[in-house]
Amino acid sequence: MPKEVQKVTKRETKKRGKKDPNAPKRGLSAYMFFSQDKRAQVKEENPEASFGTLGKLLGEKWKAMSDEEKKPYIDKAEADKKRYEDEKAALN
Repeated sequence: MPKEVQKVTKRETKKRGKKDPNAPKRGLSAYMFFSQDKRAQVKEENPEASFGTLGKLLGEKWKAMSDEEKKPYIDKAEADKKRYEDEKAALN
């Protein structure tokens, strides 16, 4: 059965406005920093794995990690969040 398609009216489009192309990129989560760091290693260990399978494997590794092991990635995420907030404040 096909998914329902929501129609967007002209009024809604105008209301939302367009995204500012100069707006800063949002901060990455701790998991995303972990994923960027470990994706090549997991791909090397599982060369036949598809994109989705790699995501599942990375998710399992992330869940299995202790808080102490996650700390470097959490620190990076906090620093990136601060960078985003600073850049966002500089625009206003």
